[in-house]
Amino acid sequence: MMAALYADYVADLRTLFCELDRHPDLFQTFDVRLELAAAGGLVVYETRRRKGQTDSLYYGRATADGDNRQLSQAAAFAALDRFFALGQFAALSGGGAERALDARYPHCAVNFSYRKKGQPSARSMLMVFIGFNDEADAQQYVAAAEGGSAFVTERPCRGAKAYEWK
Repeated sequence: MMAALYADYVADLRTLFCELDRHPDLFQTFDVRLELAAAGGLVVYETRRRKGQTDSLYYGRATADGDNRQLSQAAAFAALDRFFALGQFAALSGGGAERALDARYPHCAVNFSYRKKGQPSARSMLMVFIGFNDEADAQQYVAAAEGGSAFVTERPCRGAKAYEWK
C-alpha cells in the first residue's frame, strides 16, 4: 500500500504558521510546538497563548556540540518555513515510526492547536512529516523504508497517536 502524500496539507499549514508568527493577535488561543530535525541538528519553535498571556521559546541544537542554544524567533521561523517549502511530504502514522525515520531526510513533529478570534471552537493536529524534494523522492523513500506500515496511507489521518485537523 502506498503512503499518502501531504504537499497540499503542508502548504495550508505553512500559511497558517506564517499567519500565527506574523499576526498572533488574530488568535484567541494557541499552543504550537514544532520540532524540526534536519542535517543532524534540531530547531524547536514553541509558543502558546492562554488567558491573554503568550509564552514562547525558540532554540536549536547543532550537531557539533550537542548543546541547546536559544534562537531568535526569526531564525526558528526561517528554518521551519524552509522545511514547509519543500516539494512533497509523507506523514508517520505513529506505529513503528523509529524504523521509518532516516536522519538524512528532514522531518518535523507538528503539534498545533489554535482558536482564532470569533471562531466557535478550537482546532488541533498532531503529526510527524518527512520532507522531500518531489513526489518521486517521497515514493522511493517510502518503498525503501523498513517500517513501511509506519506511514499514513489514507487521508484524513485519524489515529490515536497522529491525526489531522479535528
